[in-house]
Order: sequence, then C-alpha cells, then structure tokens
Amino acid sequence: MSAPDRSSILLEPGLVPVRLGRVSFLFARRALLADGLLAMAVLLAMMFALQAGSTWISPRELLALVSGKGDGAVQLLVYEFRLPRAVVGLLAGAALGLAGCLLQALTRNRLATPDLLGLADGATLAMLLALIAGSTGMLGPWWVGPLGALAAVCLLLLLAGRMGTQGQRLLIVGLALGALLRAGLELAMSRQELLHASALYSWSLGSLNGRGYTAALPLAVGLVVLLPITLFSHRRLVLLRFESDLASSLGLSLRMCQWQALLTAVALAGLAIGLCGPIAFVALAAPLLAEKLSGGGRLALLGSALAGSMLVVLADTVARILVPDTDLPVGVVCKLLGGPCLLWLLFAEHERRHP
Repeated sequence: MSAPDRSSILLEPGLVPVRLGRVSFLFARRALLADGLLAMAVLLAMMFALQAGSTWISPRELLALVSGKGDGAVQLLVYEFRLPRAVVGLLAGAALGLAGCLLQALTRNRLATPDLLGLADGATLAMLLALIAGSTGMLGPWWVGPLGALAAVCLLLLLAGRMGTQGQRLLIVGLALGALLRAGLELAMSRQELLHASALYSWSLGSLNGRGYTAALPLAVGLVVLLPITLFSHRRLVLLRFESDLASSLGLSLRMCQWQALLTAVALAGLAIGLCGPIAFVALAAPLLAEKLSGGGRLALLGSALAGSMLVVLADTVARILVPDTDLPVGVVCKLLGGPCLLWLLFAEHERRHP
C-alpha cells in the first residue's frame, strides 16, 4: 500500500485530503456541503433582495436585466438602489459572522459577540462625539466607528491586564466595560439636541439606509485581506477551543493565535459597525447556524461568514417589505429574530447537559 493510502486510513471519517504539491489541506465532507448550501442561500437572498420592495420585480424581469435587456426604470431601481444596499448587507454580515465565530472560539463561549466586548458601544460613542463636533447634524465619516471600536479594545486590554488562559478574562471585563460605555452614551444622548439624537438613533440600531459601493469599499478590502488569512489559519484557530495545556502540547503558540483571532475580529467588527452601525445578534446567530449545519462542533469560519451575509440581506429585505414607506433599520428585524435565537441556544445547551 502506498504512503498516501496509508495516511488516508488515519484520517477522521468524513475528512477528505487535498494535496497541491507539498501543501495539503483537509476538508470535511459535511462542512463542504454546509458551505455550499449556505452559498446557495446567500445567492437566493440576494435575488430576493433585488426583487422585493414597494415595486416588485418578477424573475423574468430580473433575468432580462442580467442579460442587458431590462427596462430602463427597472435598471435604475436595481442598480442604483437595491443592489448597492444588498452588497453592503452581504459584506457587513460576512464581517460580523466571521468576527463572532472568532470571538466565540477565543473565549470558548457561545455568547461572545462584539457587543459583549464593548466594540459596538465604543464605536457608537465615537460616532456621537464626531456628530457633536460637527455642525451639519450629519454623521461623521465611516472610519470614526472603527477608531472607536479600536479604542474600546485598547481600554479592554488595559483593564483586563492579560488575555487569560482561554480569553475568558476578556469576556468578563468586556461585559463591565460595555455597560460603562453604554451608560456614558445614554447620558450624553440625553443632553443632546433633537437633531443630533435623531441622526444617531437610526445608525445606533444598525441601518443600511443610504449605503453604497463607495462606503462599502473599505469593508470589502478588509474582507479580501483578512478572510483568506483566517481560513488558512483554520487548523491553529481550532486549537483555541481546547484547554491551554493541550493546545500548547500540540505545538500551538497560544498567545500569538489568541492575538490573531482578537485583532482580526476587532478589525472586521469595527469596519462593519463603522459602516452600518451595531447590527445586533448577527455575530451570535451566524456561527451557531453554521456550526449546526457543519456538524461535529466544528469551527465553521467560512460558514459563519456566509450565514452572516444571508441573515443581514434577508433581514434588510424583510424590513423593506414590512414598512414599505419607511426606512426601517435592519437592526430592528435582527433584534426580533435574536430573541428566539437566544432562547433556542439556552434550551439546546440545557438539553445537551441534561438529556
């Protein structure tokens, strides 16, 4: 029996080896199937987003539009209004889903999200300060949000002192920091003029209103750079879910891997929050959905990004359908879906521990 045949016997059932010269990769069949299904779901969600709204577009009209034979009014509606908004939702959802997956692996806690670590509150507070400093009553540039998220993480690391054996220290300190930042934000909001408060309110719920390709460009660049790096580090990131002694014995540089996961999550979440505001529950629900589909408790990095894209695009489309004449923020729909998701998670954990 040849060496490749002998090595394949030692693989876990369901794993498929792929060799490209001296580089080899392992893929799980069920994870590949789950990612394929989620990719199809994202495509269907995008098609639904382009069709749905105050003016519905039939599948035949959409097909004619793709082939370059569509009506001028339909082209204007799709290419200038619906498609840019759907693309922004796709990118923001992917960033939030991947950030949530990394934070859950880092802290070994399914409830770990950018919201719990204070990223969203730091970004929102920074946007409020930029709004107050301006004189137009409009929100500041997109990069104010990521700067606020980065400042919140620096404060978090300063207060936490160190990462902790598995990142649990960050989660505990992050809860306290988030509550403190939220209190300061609410105090500042209560003393602002109605013009400033109303401008920030819609953004603080998470909104895709008025977002276009230009605004989405920094987030697209961030995903193009960080997503492949994260996927290539999948084997090392999986070991974060083990005990620190076991992970170190398997050759993992624990601190370096923790810093990679944290900084990648901060960058992705900060860009998404700066662009669309703190869209709630996507970073919580997307990794859970991807893991359920992948099976075996696997770290579904790509699946989490795809699930996040699907959730945000669908939620924004539902928001446009529910209130056609009002720009309902996508974060409102996500919060309505997030409550049942959290209850499902709690009941599932209880059933797993007490069958």
